[in-house]
Amino acid sequence: MPRFGATWTVALLLVAGLGGTFLFCEYLIYFPTIFQCAWPAVSHGRAAGGDDMDGPAGRDRASQAVRAMVLSDTHLLGAVGGHWFDKLRREWQMERAFQTALWLLKPEIVFILGDIFDEGKWSSQKHWEDDVRRFHRMFRHSPDTELVVLVGNHDIGFHYEMDWFKLQRFEKVFNASSTRIVTKKGVNFLLVNSVALHGDGCPICQSVEKELMRLSKDLNCSLQNSQSVGSSGGSSLTESCEGAQLYPPSAPIMLQHYPLYRVSDASCTGQDAAPAEERHLLFREKYDVLSKEASQRLLQWFRPRLILSGHTHSGCEVLHESRFIEISVPSFSWRNRNNPSFILASVTPQHHALSKCFLPEESTVIGVYCSAGACLLLLLLLHCVCLKGLMQCLSLCLLGKHKSL
Repeated sequence: MPRFGATWTVALLLVAGLGGTFLFCEYLIYFPTIFQCAWPAVSHGRAAGGDDMDGPAGRDRASQAVRAMVLSDTHLLGAVGGHWFDKLRREWQMERAFQTALWLLKPEIVFILGDIFDEGKWSSQKHWEDDVRRFHRMFRHSPDTELVVLVGNHDIGFHYEMDWFKLQRFEKVFNASSTRIVTKKGVNFLLVNSVALHGDGCPICQSVEKELMRLSKDLNCSLQNSQSVGSSGGSSLTESCEGAQLYPPSAPIMLQHYPLYRVSDASCTGQDAAPAEERHLLFREKYDVLSKEASQRLLQWFRPRLILSGHTHSGCEVLHESRFIEISVPSFSWRNRNNPSFILASVTPQHHALSKCFLPEESTVIGVYCSAGACLLLLLLLHCVCLKGLMQCLSLCLLGKHKSL
C-alpha cells in the first residue's frame, strides 16, 4: 500500500508539472510580459496653434490621443513551404500575443505593415482562402478596434511578380485600397503601397503614383485651407485646389512595408536591432529598401512627421534629411526573431509618442521547458532509485526469513 501511494503521488506530480509548464509557456507567459507595457504619454510642449500642452486645452488634446498599435511581418506560413508543426507553433504564439495585447492594452486602431502571408505571392486560390481564414481567426478583434492591413512583397510578390489579380485579391480581402489615408480623431495615417514604387512605368506603379500625387495634393490643400481660414477668417482655396478632398490639417504619419532608402543598418542599435554581423551588409535598392528617387519623392510630396516601416524584420531608427524620423518595426513572428515586439503610439494632430512592447523571448520559453523537464526527470529518477532500494530491502528480508526456516 505505501508503494502504491508513493507511485501515484509521483505520477500526479509529473502530470501537474507537465501541465503547469505547458499552461505557463503557452498561455500565461504573455500576460506578465505585455502587462509591463503601457501607452506612452504625449510629449509636453507648445502645440501647433500656440496651445500650451500643460494647460487645460493641451491636457484635453492629450487625453484625446489615438492609441495605435503597430506590428509587422507576421508571415503566416503557407501550404508549400510551411511545416505543419512550425505553422501550428508560430500561429499559436502570434494569436496568443495579439489577443493578450488587445485585452490588456485596448488599442483603438491596429496597423500591420505588410507581409501578412508568407506565400501570398504564389499561393493558389484554395490555399489563399485557407491562409485568409486563419488570419481572421488569429487577429480577430472587437468592433471597438479597427484593424488596418498594408500590403507587402510576400502578399502580392516582388515588383517583377506582382500583377493586378494578386493586388486586387489582397485589397478585396481587406476591403480597402492599398494606398489611401485613414483619419482617426483628426490624425492622418497615410498608407503607401511601397511594393509598387519602382518608378519603371509599370501599370500598377503608374496607378499607385497617380493616387499618391492626388493624396499629396489633398493634404497640402487641407493645410493651405486651414492657414487661409486662420489668417482671413474665411475659406479661400486656391484654384489649383478646386475639387480636392479636405483632410484634417496635420502632417501625416506615413506607414509602408519597405523602408525608405538607407545604406545599411550600421547605425541601428538596441536589443531588437539586426545581429552585429548583419548590420554592415549593404541594402539593395528596390529589394531591401526603396530607391533613393522614390524615397525623396515621398518625403517631398508628404513631409511626414513620422514614417513606420517593416520588411527588414529588425528594429531601427533613422533620421532622413535631418528632420524626417523613420522607425523600422521588427517582425511579429518568433520564426524570424527570438524577441518579437510591436509599437505602441499615442498620437494627436500635433504630437506623437512611441514606446516598444517586447514579447516573451523564444529562448526563455525553451529554457523554462528544459528546466521543468530536468526537474521532473530528476524526480522520476529519484523515485525509481528509492523504489528500487525498497524492493531490494524487501527481497533481502524475505530471503533472510526463508533461510531461518
